[in-house]
Formats: sequence, C-alpha cells, structure tokens
Amino acid sequence: MNRSDSPFVADWFVISLRWLVLLGVIVSLSAAGQLFVWVNLLLVFLTLWNITLTWLAGLNQRLPQHRHVSVAVDVVVTSLFFWFQGGITGPAFWICILPLISGGLYFDLSGGLIAGVAMGLVNALDIVFHGIQIVPRLLFGGLTIGMGLFFGYISQQVIRQLRVTREQQVAVREHQQRIETDRMRAIFKVTSTLTATLNYKRVLDSALDLSVSALHVDDVQSDKKTPMDDRLISAFLLFKDEQLIVGSSRRFTSADHRLTFPAKTGILAKSIEEGESVLTGSVASDPELKSVMGLQSCQSVYCLPLRVGLSTYGALIFGHPQPNYFAPDRCDVLSILAQQATIAIQNARLYQDLADEKEHMAEAQEEARKKLARDLHDGPTQSVAAIAMRVNLVRRMLERDPKSVMDELEKIEDLARRTTKEIRHMLFTLRPLVLESQGLVAALQAMADKMKETFGQEVVIQVNQKLADDLEMGKKGIIFYLAEEAINNARKHAQSPQIFVRLATVPKEPEIAWLQIADNGVGFDVQAVTATYDQRGSLGMVNLHERTELINGLLQIDSAPGKGTRVNVYIPLSEEAADKLHHGRAHD
Repeated sequence: MNRSDSPFVADWFVISLRWLVLLGVIVSLSAAGQLFVWVNLLLVFLTLWNITLTWLAGLNQRLPQHRHVSVAVDVVVTSLFFWFQGGITGPAFWICILPLISGGLYFDLSGGLIAGVAMGLVNALDIVFHGIQIVPRLLFGGLTIGMGLFFGYISQQVIRQLRVTREQQVAVREHQQRIETDRMRAIFKVTSTLTATLNYKRVLDSALDLSVSALHVDDVQSDKKTPMDDRLISAFLLFKDEQLIVGSSRRFTSADHRLTFPAKTGILAKSIEEGESVLTGSVASDPELKSVMGLQSCQSVYCLPLRVGLSTYGALIFGHPQPNYFAPDRCDVLSILAQQATIAIQNARLYQDLADEKEHMAEAQEEARKKLARDLHDGPTQSVAAIAMRVNLVRRMLERDPKSVMDELEKIEDLARRTTKEIRHMLFTLRPLVLESQGLVAALQAMADKMKETFGQEVVIQVNQKLADDLEMGKKGIIFYLAEEAINNARKHAQSPQIFVRLATVPKEPEIAWLQIADNGVGFDVQAVTATYDQRGSLGMVNLHERTELINGLLQIDSAPGKGTRVNVYIPLSEEAADKLHHGRAHD
C-alpha cells in the first residue's frame, strides 16, 4: 500500500463520478424493466469495487499501480456489461463513459484517448455478438474516442489548475512560515536586547525601536525594496507620584512629553485596572488621551498595561492612521513585547533600587557613625572630661583643703556612674541582645527601663504579645529601632512626662500592624519643619521614613504646637495588605 499525508484528489474525483454512473445505469435498467437480470451482477461487483476504493481513499492509501488497476477494472467490467446487456442497443449502453472518465482523470489526454480506443474496439467486436449495422457502430466508436479525448482534455486542464492552485497554496504557506520564523527571530531579538541591559532609559528606547521591526516582518518579506511603515506612534507611560508621565516615545511632540495622565478614566484606566489590553479607534473622545497631539491622526490605538503581579509600572501605547492596522497577529506580537518590556523594566528598577539601597546603606552607616560621634561627644565624652577636671581639682584640694575632698569625690563617683549608664544605654541601642534572646516586647521594656534609669524619662509600653511574637525577626528589629528613634526625638524635644509606645493591629484590618509612639509634650508644626528639614542638622525624621520603607510600611506624623505628637507606622503583614495599605483603603 502507498500512503500519503494528504488526500488523493484524483481518486476522489473518479470515485464520485463512478457513483454517478452507477446510479444512472441502475435508473436506466429500472426504467427498461431489466433491473433483476444476471448480468447486473457485474454492477454489484463494480459497486463493491468502488466501496473498496472509497475506503482506501478515506485512509489516504493506494494499491500498487493503483491508477492502472483502477482503469483496467473499469474497462474490463464495462466491456463485459456492454456486451451482455445488448451492446449499443441495450438500455445502459452509455456505461462506456465510465472508463473514459477514469482514464482521462488519471492519465490526461493519453489516458482518455487509450480508453476511448479500447471502448471503440469493444464496440467493433460487438458486431460478432449482435450483428448490428457497421455505420452506427463506426459512429458510436468515433463518438467514444472523441469523448475520451474530451474527458482527457478536461482532466488535463483541471489537474493543471489544481496543481497551480496547490503550488500557490504551498508558496503562501511557505511565505507565512518565513514570516512567522522571522517574527519569532524578531521577538527573540527583542527579548535578548531588553534583557541585555539594566539601563532604564535604554530599555524603553530599545523596546520602541524593536517594535517597528517586529510588526513589519511581512512588509520586509514581501518586497525587500519597500521601506517599513514609519507611521507607527508609540510611547511608554510610566507612573510617577500616582500619575502617568511619558517615559519614552516615538513621534510624540515636545508638548506631549510634558503631559501627565491621572489614569482615572478612559482606556488608560480600563487597561490598568483590568490588567488587559484595550484596542480602540480614534482617541478624540477619550478624556485623557485626546490631548496628545501625536495620536490625533490615529484611527487605531492599542493600549497594553505594564504589570507584573501586584506591581503596575504604567502602560504601553501604540497608534496608527490605518483603522484595522492592529490585526490579531500584530496584537500578539505587541503583547509579547509588552510582557518582555515589563520584565526588563522591573529588572532595571530592581537594579536601580538595589543601587539606591546600597547608597542608602552607606549613608545610613555614615549617619550612624556621626550619630555615635555626636552622642559620645555630647554625653560620655563631656562627662569623662568633667571627671578629669574634677580629679585635677581634687588633687589641688588635697594640698590646700583636705577636709573638703570627700564631698568632691562623691560628686566624681556620681558623675562616673551616670557616664557608665549612658555608655551602657548607647551599647544597648546599638545592639539590643535582648531582642534576639527574649523578643520584641522584652526589648522594648528593657529600652523603657534604661530610659528611666539613664535620663529619668518614663516610657509606657503597650504591646500585643501575640502580634509581636508572630512578626518576622527582620521586622522586629526595624520596629525596635523605629520606636527607639521616635522615643529619643520625643525625649529631646517634646518635654513630655510620659511617652507611650503601642503596638497592635489596625481595627478591622488584622493583616496590618500599627505602631504608635505618642507624647503629650509641646508638639510642633509638621508642615513647617518638613519644609525646612534639609537645612537642619538632624536626620531623625529621615531615619523614620527610611526604616518604614524597609518594611513596606506607611509613616504618618500627627502633631501641632501644644498638642503633643503621635508617630504612626502602619506595617503590612501580607502582600494583599501592602496593596490595600498603599492604595489608601486601610485606614482614614
């Protein structure tokens, strides 16, 4: 058996026409009242033969020498039936057309001619059986040969057209495959280029440049001399301070680059909120994009969100003057491009955040050294200097007034004890070992005790024990230092008899922890202090903000002159809580 991956078209033609001829012969015999005669067993055989060929064609299979066998069976069976049913005078004499059809379809003109000659000879030999006049036989024989040539010619033209059509289909399929291959190559180039750099600006520019070549692969394939369509308008809109700004663009005007977009309405809001791409026509009616001059001529605009997980970086906008420019295949390419660009942007931002964090850590270490130097200078260093002066004074008093030395020695001893307490307090805040060994509550209480012992400042600790125990160790350390920084600020400036430290969960939000350091002191004007904070020598508020960012929290400072101060830090305990917190839905 010969097998093929595609159907044999000629076989199906021959099988279909053979069924028609058999049906016509049965109708003719039935009309002549000769349906139930023994010669019709040849028709039964021909029917079974055609069923077998139909089954083989359905399996895309052929017999060895299939075409020759098929035509030979048609010639033999048709000749026998022609002879025994009465020849040219029989009711179904026109069955002779069957081998003409199969011969012509299988072998073109030559097959039709040979089949016609064969049936002509059969017609001539019929004189021996039925003794019919020669002239009608010659006419019928000539007609048979002519019909064989006719079917052969028709078959030749049909087969030729089918071959041309198939060649065209193959060419189109190969062309599409080349386009798909080049498109995948372009997408790979986009991916490779975007992942090869961590420069934020270069990522944006590369993505916009490569999108043009990725979209117009078919244009380049169709005509190498035709330049690519340069009417594509594109832009990255990135979030900055809760609004979208133009990060990079192609064919935007300089005025467009100064625009900002709240992304609250229109296709920008729809794309970002739903996380799905949006295809629209003219943007003339869009409340936000209608102000972009570069998009005014566009009859088709495609917007894709730049989103990974819970992080949304902005949107990618494409526009074109043609109404149906963004076909499904181009939309698919742009979706892949947007995904790769989003990952590249995320990597670039993470790299930049890491670089910034390293810089912040260096600054924090430098500030810690400066703070330690200031604290040593303002505290123990001054005390040690005072002790040295008093010892010198005692030495002189031993020479002049020995009786008064005892009182001065008691003062020196008291000063030394206070200096020791200050140094121990500084060592405790630098590395509170109790935090690692006994937990956050014990560390905060120990800090409160040392505040009372060293500075006489009363600190009241009110902490949810279960919440404190469930916190991660890294968050415990940051919460401790947040409390320590805020308490020190209050001790130095608030003039409050008591400072309260509270740690609990936000009401109705169990996934958000709430740290509050409050006092009833003199308070201050938060807005005024913040406006001039860069001119001050202290970095207490900066430290509070930076440490809050380390735990993805939210810092709020509430104060007014004469009304005390409340430092509130909201700490998310899950990713959902972080998303809710930073969208302002966690609390008022």
